[in-house]
Amino acid sequence: MIERLPQYFLADLPSDAPLTPRMVTEACQNLRRNQERYLQSRTTAAMIRLLSELGEQWLQPDYPFRQCALEYGPAATGFTVETLRDGLDHFFKQLNAETLQSLLIQDLGSPQRLDGFTQTHGEIQERRYGFAQGPMLIGHIAAGNLPSPVLSSMILGLLVRSAQFIKCARGQSLLPRLLAHSIYDTEPKIASCLEIAEWRGGTEDIEQALFAEVDLVTATGSDQTVESVHQRVPKKVRFLGYGQRVSFSYLTGRSLAGFALKRSVQSVGADVVAWDQQGCLSPHVIFVESRGGIAPEAFAELLAAELERREAQTPRGPISPEESAAITLRRSVYEIRAAHSPDTRMWASQGSTAWTVVFENEPRFQTSCLNRFILVKAAQDLGEILRHAEEVRTKVSTIGIGAAPEELQDLANTLARWGASRICPIGRMQLPPLTWRHDGRPALADLVKWTDWEQ
Repeated sequence: MIERLPQYFLADLPSDAPLTPRMVTEACQNLRRNQERYLQSRTTAAMIRLLSELGEQWLQPDYPFRQCALEYGPAATGFTVETLRDGLDHFFKQLNAETLQSLLIQDLGSPQRLDGFTQTHGEIQERRYGFAQGPMLIGHIAAGNLPSPVLSSMILGLLVRSAQFIKCARGQSLLPRLLAHSIYDTEPKIASCLEIAEWRGGTEDIEQALFAEVDLVTATGSDQTVESVHQRVPKKVRFLGYGQRVSFSYLTGRSLAGFALKRSVQSVGADVVAWDQQGCLSPHVIFVESRGGIAPEAFAELLAAELERREAQTPRGPISPEESAAITLRRSVYEIRAAHSPDTRMWASQGSTAWTVVFENEPRFQTSCLNRFILVKAAQDLGEILRHAEEVRTKVSTIGIGAAPEELQDLANTLARWGASRICPIGRMQLPPLTWRHDGRPALADLVKWTDWEQ
């Protein structure tokens, strides 16, 4: 099917076809015209209906675009078909009317805020109305490690009725293309408000052509990439950057007692395996309280068995020689430490780099080399962990919590005051809801501009 996709988008052109600044400029000008003609006047109800129907279609096993994603996705993305299926199912299950309306209420106060002047209860008392509008044209600079963030950006942009130019990392445009084509299949006029292209990041003449035409630039990637884009965006253009973040988990002793232990091991295993531990939401370290029903070292051993079991069910995708070398090097370091100290142990897949679990009897935060390489660290309590994670305090995205229900409120309060922007149960770290506030910022409210009308 992939060969038969019509060339609606720049990313549909042969990979060796030249892309010029003029092509980008003309594409942006077309997007602006199409936004005015086809998107600006759409009601929120119509957009929710379109997007929720799209979500239902993508969940059908025989939907051609889903089949194409699962057939060609592994080669294009590096994830196995099992990982892609899980990721697509999670994403499109959330693309329903209830979630989209909840997002509008959460971020804008009312589902009708994008349709015209409306009032909240507080505004009625002040005789004031508000009207939120998305930018006419958004330019997205997408990271290449995970497909779900760029799919989310496309959905959010359409919800606020913005035309969008999505710049994908080289070789990573397949899933955004398929989503755009599936929209074209249902609503060609709406799809004409999307453009998908890919080029090597930092190609300045092409990116300057894009930045000169858009009203808002979003950039996702390493801190260096985000900063580089930000420096080149004209001052008149708004900019939203999402740089590199790290995540970790904390398991209290009570989450490891009795029947809860097996569930905790499975949940942490799911977090490590999801999207092959790529992206900012995957844990680098699992901190395990020493005073629990099981020693942290024993938990690490159980986690190793869980990762071995999951590798058989949901194998990790292939990795680059550089990534494989990084895992091999880290393994050799920990092998030496383990040989000289009982405070370090390591479990690893045999004959491959598929998974690695390292236990250390000290609570210092360390980054992992990812690709299912996880560190398990013993800690006395949350206070000790936060003291040792101080150096990444401003860079933490998600903290997964395993705790007894009566412990959760205090832990959440402590973590929020420390600066965490997202706290979730273990097992759901790579499953953020569509309504989540990325890096603590609102999903829709960051995109729109408001007009207030006082009477």
